[in-house]
Amino acid sequence: MNILIVIAVLIVGYVIVNLSLRLITRHNQELSVPDFAGMSLEEAGAAAEAAGLRIEVTDSVYIRGMERGSVSRQNPLPGSHVKKNRRILLVINSVIPRQSTMPSLTGYSLRQAKTELISNGLKVGRLIYRPDMATNNVLAQQYHGEDIAPGTRLDSGTAIDLILGLNPNDSTTFVPNVIGYKYQMATELLLDNSLNIYRCEFDSTAVTYSDSLEAYVYSQYPPASDSIAVRIGSSVALFLSKDITRIPVPDESDSTDTI
Repeated sequence: MNILIVIAVLIVGYVIVNLSLRLITRHNQELSVPDFAGMSLEEAGAAAEAAGLRIEVTDSVYIRGMERGSVSRQNPLPGSHVKKNRRILLVINSVIPRQSTMPSLTGYSLRQAKTELISNGLKVGRLIYRPDMATNNVLAQQYHGEDIAPGTRLDSGTAIDLILGLNPNDSTTFVPNVIGYKYQMATELLLDNSLNIYRCEFDSTAVTYSDSLEAYVYSQYPPASDSIAVRIGSSVALFLSKDITRIPVPDESDSTDTI
């Protein structure tokens, strides 16, 4: 009888402890972590509270083109399953951007000016052409339509417009094929061919700035041509998506074999 009583007590104790642990650890009551990327801290806080979670900012970085103060990374990742009241660690985009110094580009070629801007944390904006004896020779540098002096401090990633020379005898170029290229490479190829970007249109797969960098060109206008020339400084429209199935498959009948 004593043995049976001991066994019964152990069983009851096991059941009580097991139930207590389930209540304390919220067994099978895991929550799915929302995607906080691109949210402001206020939006992330509200989303976390609604999901039964907490947030904590652990670091900040500076990402060009991303809204200041918005969430750039999180841990655990979106979709992870965690317990209620779990802390989600966030990295936000710096509110105060890094500063760059405007170099002197007058007299440089377009290619040299592009390299100099990149090395100083800046980038090429619009290409504006004026009659001159040397095509793609930098005549002036501008920001928001006004000449900008060398040594001026600017936010890193600022686009600088270039006033370039255009010789009537060297005033045409060809539109390259950028279909299948990612956004950044496509824009660089157009720039290297002395062309501007009229607009970049992203579909619903590219929501954040990071998405845009990973998007591929699936269409362009005007279309690529190595036989029909366009005026230097012309604009090209790009249509982009992260869905690679939107990239058209080249028509093999259009290609010719070379022996």
